[in-house]
Amino acid sequence: MEKQFLIIQDQGSVIAALAYGIIFLVLLTTGLLLFFHYSRRKIIQKELEKAALRLEHQKTILQATIATQEEERKRIAQDLHDAISARLNVVSLTANLLLDDDDLNEEQKSSLEHILGITTTTLESSRKIAHDLLPPILDKFGLKVALEELFDDFSKTKQVQIKYDIDELDFLSKTNDLHVFRIAQELINNAIRHGDASRMKIVLEKEDENSFTLICKDNGNGFDVSKISKKSGIGLQNIKSRTAILECNLHVESEIDKGSIFTIQSKKS
Repeated sequence: MEKQFLIIQDQGSVIAALAYGIIFLVLLTTGLLLFFHYSRRKIIQKELEKAALRLEHQKTILQATIATQEEERKRIAQDLHDAISARLNVVSLTANLLLDDDDLNEEQKSSLEHILGITTTTLESSRKIAHDLLPPILDKFGLKVALEELFDDFSKTKQVQIKYDIDELDFLSKTNDLHVFRIAQELINNAIRHGDASRMKIVLEKEDENSFTLICKDNGNGFDVSKISKKSGIGLQNIKSRTAILECNLHVESEIDKGSIFTIQSKKS
């Protein structure tokens, strides 16, 4: 009887030992799984932080590059205004004074009128280039008025007719106003130069207190969207860069001979 009791006791000890062993293995396995899980999460978090730093670095470089471009535009515009336009005004004034001389013959007057005509045309072109490089109306009256003037000026050239509907984006900084203005300017230039567009519709809509949507539709030649990264010129690269700085998404729809639609929309937080 005592022998049977000892056997049963030994079996109980073995079972208990097995049970503790299984519990230990389960706890060890669980601990290892949790360790690997949290280690993996930490690694992923670190990688995400590195990626965020790289993106921030790229954004900083983009901003610095575009700021340099704008400074160069400003310098050229000032040179056009202060140097070239000023000298052309002197030439124009001198030509007008000479034309008042009664001793001039018809041939001399004709030559002076020709010089005056060329000077006037060059002066107008110089002023337009300076205006495009540095639109003073943007700083004085804001984005809405500047865009409306831009679209009307293009429509007056008869190259393209632009219909538009523009909201006031009062939440944007002056720097971001300039980015939106340059994007619109580049979209029109691309539509005319590369797409041979004759009609455009541009809508700038305020979505809420800190987001907007810009839609630009044209009737141009269109292109293969799948090849957009390969054929991206400086103009489209500028649009992409400024869109990234504005923290917006860029969506492009286009078909050959069916025009293009560019949609730039603030990223939803």
